[in-house]
Amino acid sequence: MARPQPPPWVHAAVLLCLLGLGGAIEIPMDPSIQNELSQPPTITKQSVKDHIVDPRDNILIECEAKGNPAPSFHWTRNSRFFNVAKDPRVSMRRRSGTLVIDFRSGGRPEEYEGEYQCFARNKFGTALSNRIRLQVSKSPLWPKENLDPVVVQEGAPLTLQCNPPPGLPSPVIFWMSSSMEPITQDKRVSQGHNGDLYFSNVMVQDMQTDYSCNARFHFTHTIQQKNPFTLKVLTTRGVSERTPSFMYPQGTASSQMVLRGMDLLLECIASGVPTPDIAWYKKGGDLPSDKAKFENFNKALRITSVSEEDSGEYFCLASNKMGSIRHTISVRVKAAPYWLDEPKNLILAPGEDGRLVCRANGNPKPTVQWMVNGEPLQSAPPNPNREVAGDTIIFRDTQISSRAVYQCNTSNEHGYLLANAFVSVLDVPPRMMSPRNQLIRVILYNRTRLDCPFFGSPIPTLRWFKNGQGSNLDGGNYHVYENGSLEIKMIRKEDQGIYTCVATNILGKAENQVRLEVKDPTRIFRMPEDQVVKRGTTVQLECRVKHDPSLKLTVSWLKDDQPLYIGNRMKKEDDSLTIFGVAERDQGSYTCVASTELDQDLAKAYLTVLADQTTPTNRLAALPKGRPDRPRDLELTDLAERSVRLTWIPGDDNNSPITDYVVQFEEDQFQPGVWHDHSKFPGSVNSAVLQLSPYVNYQFRVIAVNEVGSSHPSLPSERYRTSGAPPESNPSDVKGEGTRKNNMEITWTPMNATSAFGPNLRYIVKWRRKETRETWNNATVWGSRYVVGQTPVYVPYEIRVQAENDFGKGPEPDTVIGYSGEDLPSAPRRFRVRQPNLQTINLEWDHPEHPNGILTGYSLRYLPFNGTKLGKQMVENFSPNQTKFTVQRADPVSRYRFTLSARTQVGSGEAVTEESPAAPNEATPTAAPPTLPPTTVGATGAVSSTDATATAAAATEATTVPIIPTVAPTTIATTVATTTTTTAAVTMESPPTTETKTHESAYTNNQPDIVTQGWFIGLMCAIALLVLILLIVCFIKRSRGGKYPVREKKDVPLGPEDPKEEDGSFDYSDEDNKPLQGSQTSLDGTIKQQESDDSLVDYGEGGEGQFNEDGSFIGQYTVKKDKEETEGNESSEATSPVNAIYSLA
Repeated sequence: MARPQPPPWVHAAVLLCLLGLGGAIEIPMDPSIQNELSQPPTITKQSVKDHIVDPRDNILIECEAKGNPAPSFHWTRNSRFFNVAKDPRVSMRRRSGTLVIDFRSGGRPEEYEGEYQCFARNKFGTALSNRIRLQVSKSPLWPKENLDPVVVQEGAPLTLQCNPPPGLPSPVIFWMSSSMEPITQDKRVSQGHNGDLYFSNVMVQDMQTDYSCNARFHFTHTIQQKNPFTLKVLTTRGVSERTPSFMYPQGTASSQMVLRGMDLLLECIASGVPTPDIAWYKKGGDLPSDKAKFENFNKALRITSVSEEDSGEYFCLASNKMGSIRHTISVRVKAAPYWLDEPKNLILAPGEDGRLVCRANGNPKPTVQWMVNGEPLQSAPPNPNREVAGDTIIFRDTQISSRAVYQCNTSNEHGYLLANAFVSVLDVPPRMMSPRNQLIRVILYNRTRLDCPFFGSPIPTLRWFKNGQGSNLDGGNYHVYENGSLEIKMIRKEDQGIYTCVATNILGKAENQVRLEVKDPTRIFRMPEDQVVKRGTTVQLECRVKHDPSLKLTVSWLKDDQPLYIGNRMKKEDDSLTIFGVAERDQGSYTCVASTELDQDLAKAYLTVLADQTTPTNRLAALPKGRPDRPRDLELTDLAERSVRLTWIPGDDNNSPITDYVVQFEEDQFQPGVWHDHSKFPGSVNSAVLQLSPYVNYQFRVIAVNEVGSSHPSLPSERYRTSGAPPESNPSDVKGEGTRKNNMEITWTPMNATSAFGPNLRYIVKWRRKETRETWNNATVWGSRYVVGQTPVYVPYEIRVQAENDFGKGPEPDTVIGYSGEDLPSAPRRFRVRQPNLQTINLEWDHPEHPNGILTGYSLRYLPFNGTKLGKQMVENFSPNQTKFTVQRADPVSRYRFTLSARTQVGSGEAVTEESPAAPNEATPTAAPPTLPPTTVGATGAVSSTDATATAAAATEATTVPIIPTVAPTTIATTVATTTTTTAAVTMESPPTTETKTHESAYTNNQPDIVTQGWFIGLMCAIALLVLILLIVCFIKRSRGGKYPVREKKDVPLGPEDPKEEDGSFDYSDEDNKPLQGSQTSLDGTIKQQESDDSLVDYGEGGEGQFNEDGSFIGQYTVKKDKEETEGNESSEATSPVNAIYSLA
């Protein structure tokens, strides 16, 4: 809506009403009121507290004030009256208190330095300016000095001091060479805040220039240069690396004070080789990211506009590869006084009450001093209507004589604040500040505001009426602002009429009228269409408009968004544009603009001109397609509690029909600025009823969609807030899970803005142990989680989460079962190990008595062992439902040790250990029959054998000890596996490998249990019989007194350190050239057999080998006459029958 701009006095009057209702009214600028109303003085302009002036210019100290009558001015200097008239150089500007000190005729500005204060006075009071400290800028010369060359060792730290002369204000310091080239600064060489130049470590190239400190003074715009430093660097073969040390500040700790609102600058400069890096930290917190910035290559930390929260300990850390060092800076934030509640001018009617409040804060706490008309309140005449209570002055039953200007001065050691506030007692009846009987015209469905500026003392109350009706307009479609303006949120036809505003106070009333006319909007109902025409033809673009007949309509055309020049080939009518003899230059976009003095509407079409005679059969197919233009002119109508009608005007479809409209909304409470999809409508509609949620301040926009894509969003609609209600739902996804063994964390998905239904959305969380009759525990939470502490381990809880806002509670929530935290489980119960045969071990167990959570599985660790010899440990993991497992043994001799534990998500719990049962003859390995070949059992159960005859024969040639073949190890796997088969005389040096798990024996080679074999029992009986015969022969020999002609076998028994003796096993070698125990190697490398092959015949007198009664052994012990002759008496143990038995065994 195009609305006429109000005159300037309306703005002043509106401001007046706003200020008046706030208790700090200003007198309107209307001359009729200015001439009638009196006002105490008010300072409007003054110089700054610390006023530094240029000595080359005249001195100006400003002080301006207003009041009615106009105030007069006088000054004090250093708290004494300053007589302006007595000093010819000093004058005061006309109608102002500004001092001008002129030095054109001579004089020194320094003579006028001091503290000045301005007083503005009329008959209703006196106002004071701040105490202005006048200082003259100074730029002293640099003292002359002769600087010797600076000699420094390479790699050593160096500080070049500037020490500039003190200036006012302080000069700006920078370093240059004597040839005015700036000194390059980096992490190694930099200028400190005090102006000194620091070298973290000096290098040879630092001698290439000299160094001069320069000071630039602000007011005089002059630069002074110090005599340059010359460096001489003593070089060495190599620069030794050094840990960092601080050049500034010194030591490990320092302190710094800063005033609130100022910038805090902390600086740390360190030396070291290599050059240290500087990092900054704050103890017990983070650096304020929004205010902190690093300067001077991280050597300085600046925090802007510090507050009390910035106090604390900061430390800088200087580090290189040799080490690190840190310096702690304790920062204290003090504060000059700052306003919490500054006193405001007080305008009262006779008999009214009021108060002046002067409240300030600072560190240390400032003191408050009240003055009236520039004099201490204690020395002012008593006023029974005035009461001072600390920082507040209370006025009761004020009268005209109470008018005065009060000053509040609050100060501490860091500064002061001075404020003026006058008390004016006026009795003015209400009066209207705007012309009477204004006419306001507005467009239907738009928003408008009717203004009614007024003035009065006491401050009048304002009410609005329509068409003389007695009811006050406020609420619903109407809203009255504090300044008295009436807003109509959405104009309807029935809102047309005469509105009357009435201002009333105890002295009377005043009224004014505003006539409101509602006009129909301007709409283009027949829009121009895209066209494709031949060159030289005539084309007509339609633009039919509907508008309010009382408004003047103007239709204009744009081409390519520029005003269209109507030439001889064009004809513009009220409802169309005709182009004759179309040329190629006529191609482009044409926009019809229909406007009145209140509103306008637009419609656009594209004209395509064909150069040839070919006309496309499909006009849209010949035109480029694009995304639609954004919808526009969004309007909200039919406002209801839970719904609203949204209407919009479609944008251009750009040659691709609009298929859908997406309506989005934004709310300003939970996610301001974030747009959400609300609903979707067909492309054929431009108005829809939207269902709304309670207590949401909605704003809508519309997006058009065609086959090319989506348009830009429309401009947002006006906001519409629905009224609140209790929640109709509760949060979803409620869970209760333990994060520790003694707690339970209750979480849920928080509700969004459209489900909150009211302010202060919160959640009532309830819980209790399941299947108990204990009362519900509850807590009110504003977030989305709550932790219940001190819970038993893994017990079920009933949980409820209910939404609540300021309008009430949501529905009764569903009950959810949650669990407290889990712990490690106890050991599995009844762990049983059974061995049904020599090849299989069955394991069974029961679930733990105390799972302490959800079981995630079982872990089984087991390994074979035989005595102290251990095999490879195996690990199996089972599902939580499995309670059985079968182990296929790799050999029937070794035992197994099993360790089983249960798991939860916390980890594995207590373990239980069992061992497989021991066989009765497990520790007595014996010889196997030579007829059993080694076998390998695969997954298919097939048996493969390898002939061991050749290997056994080779072993027989090497020794006459009886060969005891063994059964080859058997490997059982769940998949096809390959193993290495061995003969009776082969030892397995490493366990066989498979692609799946294998179970190793604790033996070096695996031997079957032969104790129960029949042939073994027979062999033992034969040996016993042989021993008996041997004893008989020995006794016969001894009785004859003869000597044994043969040498006894020198056996080498198994040593006690041999593990085979401990576990009763034997090793057989598959290497033919490896000597047996008890054999000796000759010088030529052959194995020399000891007398282990003597037979019983050697002890008799027979010749060739003979056989005993069963013919089993004597044939193996053949007489060797050559041995008897050469080695007859080598064995000292031949006389022992026991040795003979050992030898045979």
